[in-house]
Amino acid sequence: MSKRIPAVAALILALSMLVQPAVAQDRGRPARIGGKPNLNGIWQAANEAYWNLEGHSAESLPEFASKMGAIAAIPAGNSVVVGGTIPYKPEALAKRAENRAGWPASDPEAKCYMAGIPRATYMPYPFQIVQGEGDIIQFAYTYANANRPVFMRDHQRAPVDLWMGRSNGSWDGDTLVIEVNSNIEETWLDRAGNHHSAAMVVTERYTLVDEHMMQYEATIEDPETFSRPWTIRMPLYRRAEADARLLEFNCVKFSEPLLYGKFEAGDAARPSGNQ
Repeated sequence: MSKRIPAVAALILALSMLVQPAVAQDRGRPARIGGKPNLNGIWQAANEAYWNLEGHSAESLPEFASKMGAIAAIPAGNSVVVGGTIPYKPEALAKRAENRAGWPASDPEAKCYMAGIPRATYMPYPFQIVQGEGDIIQFAYTYANANRPVFMRDHQRAPVDLWMGRSNGSWDGDTLVIEVNSNIEETWLDRAGNHHSAAMVVTERYTLVDEHMMQYEATIEDPETFSRPWTIRMPLYRRAEADARLLEFNCVKFSEPLLYGKFEAGDAARPSGNQ
């Protein structure tokens, strides 16, 4: 359970942001901050990449179909991978097949573990970018109350691998570029079991197209898992409703039956939350 509990300071910051209205919902927002594009706001992907980054057809989930019918079906989706497919090494494909065979119990999302990057960007929940003068940039996510700071000057690796990695940011003209290193290997890239190793480095590019849309790219380098670097690309949309804000999704309590159901059944004493 300790892996799911962020540092106290980060948690306090995330929760304080979750109860605040979106900074960017003011129609009078400035176009630029400190000479850079204003990325403030609540953003969300509008695609099926959270199910599978690669193109996929609609299909049922047999274990749920008898009770949920179409509600439990996977919607079809186009590939967001540039070139169409992920360039796995042969042994890594076998690991993906193992992940898929164990889904959903094997998916870190089902356990309420923080999603990691890039997955947090295109999950079916909004996230917020907070940007200020002096390149103060913070991302806060609905799912699992995750958050991450972007270090615009102090570029380094984290002393340990992290669920959300270490984000080192810079500006390439009007594009925010974030290199995310120190990624813990337990995160997945989607619900289809696409995975990576701790060697993964993700280079994100956020480019504002207009007031309501930005282009998102993430190039993934992981020589232990993939035969070459590869890129995903998709638009992100700013939530425009007047009362848009991040709402708390504390999913830990929803994952407990999956994680501890066998203990509740009397097989053993349930472990304490700090184990």
